[in-house]
Amino acid sequence: MVLYNFKKIQVVPTSKDFIDIVLSKTQRKTPTEIHKQYAIGRIRSFYMRKVKYTAQSYHEKLTQIIGDFPLLDDIHPFYADLINVLYDKDHYKLALGQLNTARNLIDNLSKDYLRLLKYGDSLYRCKQLKRASLGRMCTLMLKQGTSLQYLEQVRQHLARLPSIDPNTRTLLLTGYPNVGKSSFMNKLTRANVDVQPYAFTTKSLFVGHTDFKYNTWQVIDTPGILDHPLDERNTIEMQSITALAHLHSCVLFLIDISERCGYTIKQQVDLFFSIKALFLNKPLLVVLNKIDARKPEDVPEDDWKLIQSLADPARGGIGGTQLIPMSNLTEEGIAKVKETACSILFEERVEKKLKSTRIEKEIHRLHLAQPQARDKKVRAPCIPNSVIAAARQAEMDEESDYKKPTLTPAMMEMIEEAENDEKYAQGIIPIYDINAWKKKYLLKNDEWKFDIVPEIINGQNIADFVDPDILKRLEELEMEEEAFLEELKNAEDDEESDLDEENESLYNEIQEKKHELRINHQIKDSSKPQLSKGRKGIDTKEMASHLKSMHHDDDEIDDIIESVRERSKSRISGKKRSRSVSRSDSQAPTSQERGLSMNRSQSRQRSTTRIASPAPGEGFRDLAQKEKADVLDKRSRKKRNQDGRKGESDRHVYNLMPKHLFSGKRSGGTNDFR
Repeated sequence: MVLYNFKKIQVVPTSKDFIDIVLSKTQRKTPTEIHKQYAIGRIRSFYMRKVKYTAQSYHEKLTQIIGDFPLLDDIHPFYADLINVLYDKDHYKLALGQLNTARNLIDNLSKDYLRLLKYGDSLYRCKQLKRASLGRMCTLMLKQGTSLQYLEQVRQHLARLPSIDPNTRTLLLTGYPNVGKSSFMNKLTRANVDVQPYAFTTKSLFVGHTDFKYNTWQVIDTPGILDHPLDERNTIEMQSITALAHLHSCVLFLIDISERCGYTIKQQVDLFFSIKALFLNKPLLVVLNKIDARKPEDVPEDDWKLIQSLADPARGGIGGTQLIPMSNLTEEGIAKVKETACSILFEERVEKKLKSTRIEKEIHRLHLAQPQARDKKVRAPCIPNSVIAAARQAEMDEESDYKKPTLTPAMMEMIEEAENDEKYAQGIIPIYDINAWKKKYLLKNDEWKFDIVPEIINGQNIADFVDPDILKRLEELEMEEEAFLEELKNAEDDEESDLDEENESLYNEIQEKKHELRINHQIKDSSKPQLSKGRKGIDTKEMASHLKSMHHDDDEIDDIIESVRERSKSRISGKKRSRSVSRSDSQAPTSQERGLSMNRSQSRQRSTTRIASPAPGEGFRDLAQKEKADVLDKRSRKKRNQDGRKGESDRHVYNLMPKHLFSGKRSGGTNDFR
């Protein structure tokens, strides 16, 4: 259960936004119309209401801000010290105190100006008093800009803090940077803490949760701590010190025995003794991490004695401290560390509750009933033989499974790396081999690893449907098709034809050409869309040969080539083809028929669309009459087009002079201004 929900704190506006919110609310919620002919009491109450409402709005908003932020004296010491570390307690209290002072000053200002408004003798004087009071309130709020800005930053940071319950069952991870605290956190809980191979990756407290014996346990990952005096520690390290000092938890002190973190075992032991005061009266567990890189047996004797001194009270250690080896990479020892830490903390919490005064008051109300033997007859339990046999078989299966080693993916990867290292040492470069890959298969029977895997498609084996004689059958089908085509050709030759020899040869040539085109079409597959290629000109020789193949005479070929050459010349020069003389003479109207003078038509050059001359049957006398009719047609459509462009939001006055306003007798002094 979370004690404090800092995410519910409302947003703190800036000073300018604060003023805009209050003044706009006053303008919306209070009357806005006043006239000088009103009674003076009505005028006074109008402006007094505005001053009261503005002061009340400022008071409510400031009270909301001050009430949302936690008071350091009323919250848990852990959160109080954490706020002091992150934001500076003095600055925090000073900002809230300034807002409280501003609230009191605004209340006093409203009282003073309300007293003056009671004696206002005119609308102008009351208005000026109202203006002065609101101006002084706004000026006072402008001076609180820095405090409001600071509190908004604190609110944003408080909302990002993890939800830590100081009273629940907690496991606290601590130690030097880069010793494996975040990796252990990810293995133990469902949290996803960033893990990087450099120091101070974790810069704040992270919270995760795990389950043990049907209870939820809180796991806190703290930033790394360096071994130097308390006053020299930065904000990141002080968060860890605050958690160790105020949270009653089981402390897990992690030591990197491989020294890959960049700190020696002696430095890590010195850190333990420097913060030993924070471990008093708390369950403690020393975890020897990274045993995959260095086994505890490989640790030098001097360093191992330093590690053992942590649990030796005679040498300055803490008695009862357990040393448990662990590896985050191979997951060896993680379950044991979790079980040991949770069990120690659970027993300690139960023992503490039994020693409390509350238990002494309630223990007399509890009674444990113990049955008494009524006679000396032995009544052994009756268990069927089948149940006993099943239990024995289950034990045997469990023993066989226990003896069989279970390899995690990380352990298999380590074994593979060791094998590759041996090959490199022998001068052999490892090459990918399918059999070597099959060795990694985790099957119930190791003999199944090298079985041939059948090819399956749609749930069926392909090998069951392969016909070994398919190529032979295909060849028989092709021979049958060729025989059928040959038979058709012989049948066509036997039929009598009405064509002579010349036409018969021409017909055969055409058929062969069509067959060739069909084959080319199938090869090129020209039915599919293709990109257009650049145009290529044709030579006269090619054209002549093509026309001869089409059985044209030489005179026809010369005429066709000459006409094509003439058309190409006219296209290049840009000239239009001239009309026939008969058409130009019969249909071209004169200038007098158009009704326009030649000089006028030549001098006027417009970009408008020209109207064609009237054709017979249109009903126009000449071009001028047709143009006039076109102008009248456009003019008649103009109003309709304007109405068509109007929308629903366009203002339209349907009657500019309504009859009820502009009719009847209108003598002097009786007009009704509406």
